[in-house]
Amino acid sequence: MTRIAIFAALLAGASPLAAETHTITPGDGAQERLQEALILAEPGDEIVLEAGRYTLTDGLSLDVDNVTVRGAGMDGTVLDFTTQAGAGEGLLVTSDNVTLRDFAVENPKGDGIKSKGADNIVYHRLRVTWTRGPHPENGAYAIYPVESTGVLVDGVKVTGASDAGIYVGQSDRITVRNSIAEANVAGIEIENSRNALVEHNVATRNTGGILVFDLPDLPVMGGGNVIVRNNLVVANDTPNFAPPGNIVAGVRRGTGIMVMANENVLIEDNILSGNPTAPVMVIAYVQPYDDERYNPLARNIVVGENAFDGGGYDPQLDGAEMLTAAFGGELPPVMWDGLGSLYVAEGTPGWTLNLTEQGKGLGAARPAPLTVEPPASAFDASGIGAPAELETRLK
Repeated sequence: MTRIAIFAALLAGASPLAAETHTITPGDGAQERLQEALILAEPGDEIVLEAGRYTLTDGLSLDVDNVTVRGAGMDGTVLDFTTQAGAGEGLLVTSDNVTLRDFAVENPKGDGIKSKGADNIVYHRLRVTWTRGPHPENGAYAIYPVESTGVLVDGVKVTGASDAGIYVGQSDRITVRNSIAEANVAGIEIENSRNALVEHNVATRNTGGILVFDLPDLPVMGGGNVIVRNNLVVANDTPNFAPPGNIVAGVRRGTGIMVMANENVLIEDNILSGNPTAPVMVIAYVQPYDDERYNPLARNIVVGENAFDGGGYDPQLDGAEMLTAAFGGELPPVMWDGLGSLYVAEGTPGWTLNLTEQGKGLGAARPAPLTVEPPASAFDASGIGAPAELETRLK
């Protein structure tokens, strides 16, 4: 009995196995060596990708919790999927507490880096690029976390996505910041998600800069509690190159910040310039739908103080010539369809379609200058943004 007690005490005091570092180099066999490391990693391990170009012919996947994948910088370590045989993601993550940092993904046949059901994930200083530029056959999403609680996207650069450069869907507690989204259809998109903070980003040369959507017929709906602040949203004038049938195929060239069918969204302290359709657009979902759980209207949307360099000077809207003439040659910077509820800071110019029913198009519009109340109280920002503990992984 005494020996059993001593043995039990020794086991109780034993340290867990030390975390390991798996170092991968480019060159022959990189595909197999890297995927093997992703499979054999244990929680707490780090996979280090040394500098160089990794020529990969198939997608990669990680399904181990608490792993870090670290490269030598977004221009130092490049995972090149130009010769990828399949149509899947470059990298798929399906585990929790993962950190992805300091590497690039180029030319994946599908999405760039996708995480699904991966809670508390960090994307830090990553680059995802389709090097041929805007093209409908590029992958849909560059950075693509979905169905997750706890998402931090910091310091990434994305170009060429045929849907959204940074897309966060059906998730909660999100921060997207310090990132550059250029030459995508949508630069940054928050869809069917709650408690999201989008700040200190540059969205430029996209079709639409920053989109906040809620769509029907998805497992998670009821998007809202979103703050879009301190972003530079400039020159989003790339023609839409999304494949037909994609929801963002309807985004008009020249859209700056667009809110559709969300609730409790604050837009403030952004700089918007060179977005020729509408610097800010707030609208209801326009398509027919059968989902009884769905609310298609934009509710409690607050447009605070923002810096506008002009408004809609070349709107991609039916009847644009008549509209611009009615407003003296340029549409005011804030556009609202007239449905739901909108509050705008005093002195901010805008216009409304004065629609009275969801699903009606511009043919039913009665355009007029915007006359809505300013916000009556401070926006409730409690609980918005990624959990604070994710910050420790940026060091």
